[in-house]
Amino acid sequence: MRSVWGLFAVVAAASFYLYLLTVCLPPGPPRVRCRDSAGVTQEEERRLHFPSDLEELRDLAELLQFYKQQHPGYVLLLFCSAYLYKQSFAIPGSSFLNMLAGALFGPWHGLLIACTLTTVGSTNCYLLSRTFGKHHVIRLFPDKVLLLQKKAEENRSSLFFFLLFLRFFPMTPNWFLNITSPILNIPIPIFFLSVLIGDLIPYNFICVRTGAVLSEIASWTTSSRGRTLLQLLLTAGVCLAARCSDRYCSHSRLKLDGPGAQWQ
Repeated sequence: MRSVWGLFAVVAAASFYLYLLTVCLPPGPPRVRCRDSAGVTQEEERRLHFPSDLEELRDLAELLQFYKQQHPGYVLLLFCSAYLYKQSFAIPGSSFLNMLAGALFGPWHGLLIACTLTTVGSTNCYLLSRTFGKHHVIRLFPDKVLLLQKKAEENRSSLFFFLLFLRFFPMTPNWFLNITSPILNIPIPIFFLSVLIGDLIPYNFICVRTGAVLSEIASWTTSSRGRTLLQLLLTAGVCLAARCSDRYCSHSRLKLDGPGAQWQ
């Protein structure tokens, strides 16, 4: 019970800190004027919130772009805090934040920021699980933990490549791998490097690049539309080639065949 209250205290403190960042905003842009179903013009206040679709992502990117022009340090702090919050507590939705990184900071700076935050946030999740949640994870997912333990022991001699393979080909969700790694006795340096390299090319790259491209959709023309789609196709092709090469190189090293190899 002590571990539950400890985790609750950490989540509450992090939530309160994020809440203070969002309410203590600098002066924002003018309110958006819109018409309701009766044709009456109303003013709609823009609010900060985690995006759930591409339209909300574009609205949030426009709002943060306004703040970034006047308060770049604040926007960076707010983005990093929100990203680490979601990653540390295994909350889904990092793909939208990766795209937001591309829209706000550009493809290369956004990729560097996203990969750094992914690695640090996943490591925080690892430490939280090791400190507060090992027994609860085993109790909630006994079969999946047992199967993952078996595969980890079979590949103990090539543990780094095993983790890298799981990052490139997520047969189990990344958040579950983060919280079970302490149970598998995976050293934190190996865990850290596997997250950094495993998420660098295949996942973060395509999300950040997509966000950078989608941020320019408002100015699309017929000629730029084809160029934008070509960029997205090339990005997907690079990621697919990286995954296939990793699968080819790792398959001979890892023992993933046999019943139960797919534990998703």
